[in-house]
Amino acid sequence: MTSSQLFGISTLGYLLASALYIATLLFKTKKSGVVASILTLLTFLVQTVGIGLRWYESYEMGMGHAPLSNMYESLVFFSWSIVIFYLLLELKFHNRIFGAFAIPFAFFSMAYASFAKGINQEISPLIPALQSNWLIVHVVTCFIGYAAFAVACGLGFMYLLKSASSDTSETGVISSLPKLSVLDDVIHKTMIFGFLWLSAGIITGAIWANSAWGTYWSWDPKETWSLITWFIYAATLHARFTRGWQGKRIAWLAIIGFVSVIFTYFGVNFLLSGLHSYGSS
Repeated sequence: MTSSQLFGISTLGYLLASALYIATLLFKTKKSGVVASILTLLTFLVQTVGIGLRWYESYEMGMGHAPLSNMYESLVFFSWSIVIFYLLLELKFHNRIFGAFAIPFAFFSMAYASFAKGINQEISPLIPALQSNWLIVHVVTCFIGYAAFAVACGLGFMYLLKSASSDTSETGVISSLPKLSVLDDVIHKTMIFGFLWLSAGIITGAIWANSAWGTYWSWDPKETWSLITWFIYAATLHARFTRGWQGKRIAWLAIIGFVSVIFTYFGVNFLLSGLHSYGSS
């Protein structure tokens, strides 16, 4: 079995898990939630084996590099990062409803990687700029941050959905969502976690840039938008600490921040040319 086949299984697994988590939200069936968690964990293990196998396949082809070098591989790792972050979140808070707003991000990432036109799924040799040990460190730190922001975005939608609902009955769909105060706290902590990892990603990227191009910062479009994204989350956390912002404001900022993440990730690659354009292939 090849890594591509395992990734195909992972895509299907996350689709089914998303459906089960949503069913748990809509119908309040505990069994579907348990099955969803088990399926998510099993799919995550399959995807992990797939990532390891793709790494091995690159050595078999005489290239020998981590599967983090192009858009396809980064989408797979993005999905993987979302799932591991979600599983830890579920373990900590013992609430499977979060999965209805988090796991679909993992599915869409895998589905886009698998079916979008123009994405090269082949294992390719690294270009000289990527032939560095900093590749793994930089990509991993950035995408752990991105994964946390994706989950925070999903929780932001959850908060807005609950706060906008007039359904106060104990049997309604909205009643199964966590309390607003709990959601607000989880969104805040998730953004702090993501912000720390994004900061580490920008720092490691600057160090890598200096070794590859002789400068720590060149105002490349990707670098510029990474900085914009960093400032959005920095401003959000600053407003929280100094002015006590919470509730809908933080939920909306979690969503807006992730929109900036998506543009930094996709928009720069496809719409703007620069030193990071190789990542679009």
